[in-house]
Amino acid sequence: MILHLLAVGDVVSESGLDFLNRNLRRIKQEHDVQFTVVNGENAAGIGVLPDQVEVMFDAGADVVTLGNHTWGKMKINRYLDDCHYLLRPANFAHRLPGQGHGVYDGPMGLRIGVMNLIGRVSMDPNVDNPFQKADQILHQLEGKADLIFIDFHAEATSEKLAMGWYLDGRASAVWGTHTHVPTADAKILPGGTGYVTDLGMTGPADSVLGIRPADSINKFLGGLPRRYEAAEGPCKMECVLFSIDTKTKRCVDVRRLDTL
Repeated sequence: MILHLLAVGDVVSESGLDFLNRNLRRIKQEHDVQFTVVNGENAAGIGVLPDQVEVMFDAGADVVTLGNHTWGKMKINRYLDDCHYLLRPANFAHRLPGQGHGVYDGPMGLRIGVMNLIGRVSMDPNVDNPFQKADQILHQLEGKADLIFIDFHAEATSEKLAMGWYLDGRASAVWGTHTHVPTADAKILPGGTGYVTDLGMTGPADSVLGIRPADSINKFLGGLPRRYEAAEGPCKMECVLFSIDTKTKRCVDVRRLDTL
């Protein structure tokens, strides 16, 4: 059996959330997608609210992952403990709310493991080593998950690539999030792991990472600090489809399904 998993790039702002809601189910139907993971950490600009996560689930997400802006909205804290299908990076301090991995029901009785990690290069270094944390969780999932997928939320392309190679043959797919810029390196590594350095984003297309270009330009020109605002205009959804042979657990195809 071939399982089609769709990984969707960071949802940015209410307009990105609305675009996801209007397009995700259609894309899933057109490409026979059986499982979907959406990174939703920027739906509220910085952070995400519980009702926005519910919209993502209603739109067709099976699991929602987060990242460095997990704690941007304090209302999410209790929801993180209550919702098994919402993950925050596993290498945050263990005392924080929520969990960083889970096992979910897939088609034909498959047990699908999803892990969310955060990088340390040019990010907050006050987190556990993501490589060692991945090892720990993979050990915990032995015999409990048939397929394993990993969202690595990181800034540095080198750190993401290193993680992909480190987990090659131990996860069916590894993808990067956070930079909001899609990369053109979707591939299958020698051990059978599907990989892409960054999915991209879901949100305003005519923008700088989802925000108004003028806000970003102001920062780089040394202007007075001001609150970023989401850009207006048309949106896009950047995502990658991983096709997995469920018998061998190897990825057999990786391709972008970006939508405007």
